[in-house]
Amino acid sequence: MSLKTLNAQDATDLDKDLMSVGAFSLDQLMELAGLSVSQVVYKVHPPEKGKRVLVAVGPGNNGGDGLVAARHLWHYGYEPTIYYPKQPKNELYQRLSEQLKNLGVPFTDDFEETLKNTDHVVDAIFGFSFSGEVREPFAAVITALENTRVPVTAVDAPSSWSIQDGPPKFGPGAKFNPECLISLTAPKPLVSHFTGRHFVGGRFLPPSVAQKYNLDIPEYKGVDQIVELPAGQNAKV
Repeated sequence: MSLKTLNAQDATDLDKDLMSVGAFSLDQLMELAGLSVSQVVYKVHPPEKGKRVLVAVGPGNNGGDGLVAARHLWHYGYEPTIYYPKQPKNELYQRLSEQLKNLGVPFTDDFEETLKNTDHVVDAIFGFSFSGEVREPFAAVITALENTRVPVTAVDAPSSWSIQDGPPKFGPGAKFNPECLISLTAPKPLVSHFTGRHFVGGRFLPPSVAQKYNLDIPEYKGVDQIVELPAGQNAKV
C-alpha cells in the first residue's frame, strides 16, 4: 500500500475544508487525531510492556492532539505524565489540560528527569506547520529524544523535521528518527526519510475532500482508527 503525501499548504487547506464543507469543529478533529495517536501507542507498546508514558506537548494543535491522546491512554490503563512548558491561554487547550488534571494526571517541568522513569514517549511538540529554528526549552527536549533508548511515537512529524525535507542537517533533531510515526489524515513528504513503523490515522475523511486532494483512503479494519503501512513502502509524492 502506497499513499499520496500532502504538503504543508495542502494540509492547511484540507483542515479548513474539513471545518467548512466537512462541518467538523476543531475540537472534533483534535479528538479524532488524539484517539488515533492513543491507538498507535496501544498497538506498539501495550500496557504490559510498561504503563509510564511521557507526553511532550507543544503550544499548537499538535500539542492538543497529544493532550487528547494522554486522556485516552489514562482510560486504557496507562500512567501518562505531561510535559507542557508553553501553555497557551486558548480556552480549548485549557479545557484539555483541565480534563487531565481531573483524572489526576501529573504535569512535570523536568523532561529529562522524568524521561529516566518512562517506558514510552509521545512526541507531540511540533507538527506539519513547523518551520525555522528550534528554540528552548524544546531544543533540549528534542536532543534528549535523539539520545534516549526509550521508544518514541511522533505525532504527524518528528519534532524539528521539515514537512518537505525531513530532518535538519545539523542541530537538534538532525539524528532524531523515532521508532514510530503516525501521519494524521495523510502522510507528509518527510516520510521518505523515516525508517520506523509508520501508521496513518484519518478515519473521518469525507470522500469528497479526499477526492479534491487526490488522496487514497486506506482500508481500516474493524473499529480501528489507524492502519499501519507495510515496511519499505514509501508514500507517493
